[in-house]
Amino acid sequence: MPLFDVYPLYDVTPVSAKGIYVYDDAGTEYLDLYGGHAVISIGHAHPKYVKAVSYQVAQLGFYSNAIQNPLQVELANKLEALSGCKDYELFLCNSGAEANENALKLASFKTGKSRVVAFKNGFHGRTSAAVAATDNPNIIAPLNAQQKVTILELNDILGVKAELEKGDVCAVIVEFIQGVGGLDQGTADFFEQVYALCKANDTMFIADEVQSGYGRSGKFFAFQQYNVTPDIISIAKGMGNGFPIGGILIHPNIEAKYGMLGTTFGGNHLACAAGIAVLDAIKNENLMDNVNAMSEYFIKLAKTIPQIKNIKGRGLMLGLEFDFEVGALRKKLIYEQHIFTGGASNKKLLRILPPLTIKKDHINHFFEALIDVLEEMEKTAEVAS
Repeated sequence: MPLFDVYPLYDVTPVSAKGIYVYDDAGTEYLDLYGGHAVISIGHAHPKYVKAVSYQVAQLGFYSNAIQNPLQVELANKLEALSGCKDYELFLCNSGAEANENALKLASFKTGKSRVVAFKNGFHGRTSAAVAATDNPNIIAPLNAQQKVTILELNDILGVKAELEKGDVCAVIVEFIQGVGGLDQGTADFFEQVYALCKANDTMFIADEVQSGYGRSGKFFAFQQYNVTPDIISIAKGMGNGFPIGGILIHPNIEAKYGMLGTTFGGNHLACAAGIAVLDAIKNENLMDNVNAMSEYFIKLAKTIPQIKNIKGRGLMLGLEFDFEVGALRKKLIYEQHIFTGGASNKKLLRILPPLTIKKDHINHFFEALIDVLEEMEKTAEVAS
């Protein structure tokens, strides 16, 4: 049976990984500066993570949410302590799309309204309401398009005000650092005014931290750079270091009711063991401090390369923008230099989302390789002209 062909694939077959490196079936070592879309937070095959997951799967990998699961409580308590999000409640699911789907559903339950405001170049997932709130018509089927969603320009505070004052908006959903869209950020004034408008208009303020959360921005959550208190915070990618897990943090102004949300696999024993191991590693290894130190070092080196026209993002959620489309550059990095990087809807942007354990030697290696590739491409362009 053939696979449904929806992914353009690089001709690389990883078979193992350790730390910040991935190894293919020919034994070639690759520097992983993409982490599988920012999923690998504490490094591949982290020994304490492997031990925790291996132990749990040998004991009890799964049972439904109809029984007591102390691992969920442990995960919630550690998440509260490390994130600083006091008094929020946790609902666990399986992915970022599912987290945002539940966030939007909960906002609609709470307000009794049905329309959503989202922003241009945002990405919130591929399920029903989440994909409708995503600014990419190529992935929105007619079924999804039935959702009531208004897409505005980032920083368009007058547009937000006008839409919220119509009285039918249940939620504003925002990435504080856009991921797939290309690392754009709103201003502090914009985010804080949107939050105030939500409060004034009985609208839930949803922080999509699926990619920017778990320390990647330099704080545990990217919204913590600003004076806002989200009603709902969605989380996933780096939460399980590769094991599927997601969730939403829910402000106590939203009351839980039996049957309101539900999931079969969400919050299972194995997922919780993975999630707890990630939080323990972030805390015990001071990974958020490392994020800030390595981000500063990365940006310092990036500024020395004249071909880089703009440096976007925060922490270890970074983008290098050029004055040309980077598809060929990414291919040369992976096939010739053996370095994984990411792309974005901005075709001139190289996305950098490494494990939070990255060190200066890894960054030096990347920039040495990048300089070599850029020089080679310029020489080829000169010969061709």
